[in-house]
Amino acid sequence: MANDAPPRWDRRMQQRLARGEAAALGELYDRLASLVHHLAHRVLEDEDAADRITREVFTYVWENPDAYDPKQGSLRSWIATLTHRHAVHRLRSRTTDDDNSDGDGGGDDVAVAVAVEERIRDASVAARADYIVTSMPAPLRAALELAYFDRRDYRQAAAALGVTEDEARRRLRLGLQLLSTAYVPPPRTTAPPGYGRAL
Repeated sequence: MANDAPPRWDRRMQQRLARGEAAALGELYDRLASLVHHLAHRVLEDEDAADRITREVFTYVWENPDAYDPKQGSLRSWIATLTHRHAVHRLRSRTTDDDNSDGDGGGDDVAVAVAVEERIRDASVAARADYIVTSMPAPLRAALELAYFDRRDYRQAAAALGVTEDEARRRLRLGLQLLSTAYVPPPRTTAPPGYGRAL
């Protein structure tokens, strides 16, 4: 099974889940639970909440295996997306509940909402970067780890990896290109009324 290409494994896993094979859910949980928990914790910064999100995500997958479309990407990516949505929803709900319990309804609501959205955006970028690094092929990850954690340049990384300098540069460049996709700039805000046009 480990030798199967991911899309084939993903389709087989979906079929097994659709048949109600509890062993399939256990296998999927063993493979992806740490990823789900880590991503949820990145957003919520709360161990208990991350545990609940992990249970919710795998319950959803168990109850809705047909919601996954292999044409849209890997099962791992789909589950990571589910996790992110659940965690962001939980964070927004928690913030709304906290605001409602205060009961003052003052002008701080906008500032709190902006702060929550910034936190969600930052956590999302960090979670995407973690996901990209853990999902990239081992040779790329090894080159990035040598450059980042061990502070080695491409020549030193090439020597440590036993590859040519050109190959080390290629791996580092590709790894960094993949990582750069983790950041999605926030949407541009609209200009205030009357700004930039004649009145």
